[in-house]
Amino acid sequence: MTVTTPHDLVIAPRNVRFGKHEGRSRLWMGGNAFATAWHNALSVVFPAGETFFIEVMRPFRNAAPQPLSEQIAAFVRQEAFHTREHNVFNDRLKAEGYDLSETEAWMEATLAKARARHPVVQLSVTTALEHFTAIFAHLTLKHPEIYAGTSDEARGLWMWHAIEEIEHKGVAYDTFMHVTRTMWAGNRWLMRNLVFLQVTWAFLTRRWGETLRLLEQDDIVGLRARFGLFAYLWLYPGILRRVSLSWAAYLAPSFHPWQRDDRNLIADAQRRYGLTPENGWSR
Repeated sequence: MTVTTPHDLVIAPRNVRFGKHEGRSRLWMGGNAFATAWHNALSVVFPAGETFFIEVMRPFRNAAPQPLSEQIAAFVRQEAFHTREHNVFNDRLKAEGYDLSETEAWMEATLAKARARHPVVQLSVTTALEHFTAIFAHLTLKHPEIYAGTSDEARGLWMWHAIEEIEHKGVAYDTFMHVTRTMWAGNRWLMRNLVFLQVTWAFLTRRWGETLRLLEQDDIVGLRARFGLFAYLWLYPGILRRVSLSWAAYLAPSFHPWQRDDRNLIADAQRRYGLTPENGWSR
């Protein structure tokens, strides 16, 4: 049976603000330097990356059928709010003394190259990265204990982000499938998977290096830094290990992001943290 985006899906942009009055420790992930550095490395690249997603998706809106056109508009609004809030988060990192300039410069140079490629290739890059955000979002909501020891504001930011990433996880993919609908299915599958494997390699190698650079700024270097980060990602809690099967699902010819309908995680998180389209973030 062909899987499609649920007909009753609601993509609800939540204009929520975090961290304005938060007293946060430098190792805000429960004092765990490796968890903190990994999440900081992710946050550093979010604003530029999500701005790129907006630029890629927006031109396809007018030619997209309904409800996809409306979903693209909601996607753009959600990503704009994510960009704003992670800029605030990253400004806090700079205020705490972290030097993020090398990563920010690399990100801008990488996106400049991406912007020079064909719009459909840019769309396939977006589709691949949206799969990454979706599987990490699923992990975040399914295992909130990963964020044990964090403040309400910091945990709320990542939970909020995860909720909205799950809601719009199929938008880029559905747009890609619509735009390439006249392409032979085998060529389309090959194209999206070649791009996906390239994106995977770049994502893993760059996030590894960027996390080690952040750890170095906390005087954690050498074997201690590498083993500690490896253990966090692959052993316990095993962030990458836990998403590995979900990552591989993208390679199947029949893949669709909504093969796993995990909206129940959204409902649970909204009840737990009081995060709804109506009342925003409340403690």
